[in-house]
Amino acid sequence: MTTSFLQVIIFLLLGIALIILLTTRYKIHAFFALFAACFVVGLGVQLPVNEILTAMKTGFGHIMESLGFIIVLGTALGVLLEHTGCTAVMAEFILKKTGQHRAPLAMNITGFIVGMPIFCDSGYIVLSGLNQSLARRTGINMAIMATSLAGGLYAVHCLIPPHPGAAAAAGILNVDFGKLILAGIGVALPSTTVGYIWAKYAGRKLPASDTRLPEEVIENKVRPGVLQSFLPVIVPILLIAIGAFAKVEQDDNFVWQILNTTGNPIIALCAGVILALTTMRGTNKIMLGKLLQEGAEKAGGILVIIGAGGAFGAVLAATKLGAHLSDAVSLKSMGILFPFLITALLKTAQGSSTVAIITSASIIQPLLPSLGLDSDTGRLLCILSMGAGSMTLSHANDAYFWVISKFSGLEMKTMLRVYSLATLFMGLTAFMVVYALSLFMM
Repeated sequence: MTTSFLQVIIFLLLGIALIILLTTRYKIHAFFALFAACFVVGLGVQLPVNEILTAMKTGFGHIMESLGFIIVLGTALGVLLEHTGCTAVMAEFILKKTGQHRAPLAMNITGFIVGMPIFCDSGYIVLSGLNQSLARRTGINMAIMATSLAGGLYAVHCLIPPHPGAAAAAGILNVDFGKLILAGIGVALPSTTVGYIWAKYAGRKLPASDTRLPEEVIENKVRPGVLQSFLPVIVPILLIAIGAFAKVEQDDNFVWQILNTTGNPIIALCAGVILALTTMRGTNKIMLGKLLQEGAEKAGGILVIIGAGGAFGAVLAATKLGAHLSDAVSLKSMGILFPFLITALLKTAQGSSTVAIITSASIIQPLLPSLGLDSDTGRLLCILSMGAGSMTLSHANDAYFWVISKFSGLEMKTMLRVYSLATLFMGLTAFMVVYALSLFMM
């Protein structure tokens, strides 16, 4: 069976258009949109149905094998930190260090730290009460406070595992989690800084917002201490980072082997969950069971999406997309720009950063040799470039956009002027950092 380059491209675009149409206009779950796209692309390029199904099962299974435990444990850790009050304790500690006159900076830093294990929308909801209280107490406009907090959460959500987009892309492109976390933090820092600076600039002439404090979400009867609150976030990151260094050293020494084992993301996240459980003083066993069940249920919804993304990627690989494109177009000259543009287009069109980066990773994976990115460093930079694209930009079709608007009492016009433009500048900044890294590392 032979298919033309034009035929492959037409049905690839039809598949992407179907994902965007089903998820945005008809509000169909991303799993079913990706599932349908597999058949649109596969049948369009004349793959037999059995071959399409085999590719889908292989791709789905590969993602579950590499990410299943990580997503479940990461989600459970986020739920535990959210309900035990650890996030509020971390926020208040940072605020004391920065001072009330730097409240936006405090919330930006808090969002960055809290956002590492917690999804950006959950983190924003948990911290919104503190954010509104500070806005009233300091007289700083809510648009500045909201964008500062949202930017910190958003930067790590798009770039750093165990968040599902970056984690799925790492699984699809076979990139080491430890290296991605370290590099992702380095790219996310200037990105969130630019978001904070824009928030301060764009919101400087806006009046103070009159907002009401939402209901308390902390269910822990006794709030944990500062160190106890930070440890479930810091320890997994340190273990994974040390594990990545141990892999580079490749020493047979017993100590290095221990560090390599504890640096496995599954073991590191288990440590974070155990540390989070120690903060649950005054919480009964029934509540503990409910929280763990909530974490597992949230993870299930995420896993089916990223699994379907893996299936879509396997079908694309079966179409020989990479060979067709490399024969027809000189992709090497585009290099690191191509993943950014594809992901930014998908993000802007359908709203979900997770769906955008998973779909892009599936498209890019067979193109890595043509792009000159088929090396350990190239694949790492490719994911960071896609992460930057998945920030660009958040607007009315993004659920996170409405979480911020609803919990901050901000109108659409203000959100677009301050928050949406902040995400545009954040994404461009992240890409410029990745591009600069590519000049030195490749």
